[in-house]
Amino acid sequence: MKKAPTIRDVARTAGVSVSVVSRVLNDGSGPVAVETRRKVVQAIDELGFRRRAAARDLSNGQTLAVGLVLPDLTNPFFSRLADRIVWEARSRGAQVLLLTTQEDPHIEGEALNDLLDRSVGGVIATPAGGNVDRWHRLRAMGIDLVFVDRTLDGLEEVDVVSLQNEASAARATDHLLGLGHTRIAVISGPVETSTGSARIRGYSTALLAAGQVVDPVLVRDVPFRGELGGDAVAALLALPEPPTALVVANTAQVRSAVHRLFQLGVAIPDELSVVVFDDNPWSELVSPPLSVVRQPIDMLARHSVDLVLGRMQGRLPEAPQRLEVQADFVSRSSCAPPRRLAHR
Repeated sequence: MKKAPTIRDVARTAGVSVSVVSRVLNDGSGPVAVETRRKVVQAIDELGFRRRAAARDLSNGQTLAVGLVLPDLTNPFFSRLADRIVWEARSRGAQVLLLTTQEDPHIEGEALNDLLDRSVGGVIATPAGGNVDRWHRLRAMGIDLVFVDRTLDGLEEVDVVSLQNEASAARATDHLLGLGHTRIAVISGPVETSTGSARIRGYSTALLAAGQVVDPVLVRDVPFRGELGGDAVAALLALPEPPTALVVANTAQVRSAVHRLFQLGVAIPDELSVVVFDDNPWSELVSPPLSVVRQPIDMLARHSVDLVLGRMQGRLPEAPQRLEVQADFVSRSSCAPPRRLAHR
């Protein structure tokens, strides 16, 4: 078996001392010239060096530090996820550095550059999209990565913790099909994202399995930020043959979509049956209470922290881990057999 490159191999290849390499890897322990840093990073990339974080374990009297990169804390899903990840990490003696990206790849790129200047041994992140080279650079610098909720093409070697997105969307669609609906619409996240595409696949799979046709005009993928969920609702209800049921599979757009339904005076479920991702605190308080796909945020957080700390401490096999957690479907009063939707 080929021996893994060491910090001494990096120093030899870059033509610098071991202490200089150490300063690059643990930025903050001393200044490094820009050109010298470039040589060290290039040597790390060429050799495929990955620093094991066990040396920074609590057994050495140092606190484990984990970066947390999330896209949007105005999304209730991510704010609750952040809270649980911080709790899980601190209960294991680790500190968390939280950065947000506003779903903007440019801001995310700046955040990743910032992480290279911090003494973090691992990162839990929901990628906004792109920046594959920067993510690879973090790994080359010995920083362990765990993606939560979403994945990125080109980073198949990264551990992933996610919902069973396809199965969850299929379950919601099956529930509506079982009530007799055939005109079922879906509002999902951008199809370019792993969650958006998986939930549309699950919706489509359920329709096809029931012998129904997937009508493209009933499939709306909208950005995670902004109020476009409400606009998608209005467009669906304005169709010559509007849907009789709706799955809002974009958690960031649930409030906007439901608010627009109330503004338009749509009677739920008499005129439109509704299922949403995820179980927001107000889901049971509206009238009628909403049927939901309840995402297991506690489990997502626990698995993410377990994986990143396991990687940092060298306790996991090299093969990337892919963990999918099951969601609960909670049936409430927002779904009923279809009735004719009045022209609006």
